[in-house]
Amino acid sequence: MRTFWTVVGVIAAILIAWVVVDVVLRLAVFAVKLGLVAVVALVVFLLLRRLFARRGDQTP
Repeated sequence: MRTFWTVVGVIAAILIAWVVVDVVLRLAVFAVKLGLVAVVALVVFLLLRRLFARRGDQTP
């Protein structure tokens, strides 16, 4: 009976580890996507600001 519980414990440990790794990787991917979106948004904002600033300077 001791061997049975050992096998059950190993299977449970593997399943728990699988779920934990899955959650951590999803959070890491989300964090990277969020960072990339922030960088791209900043670049677009700066380009739009520069574009509209030039147009504003040409108008009397």
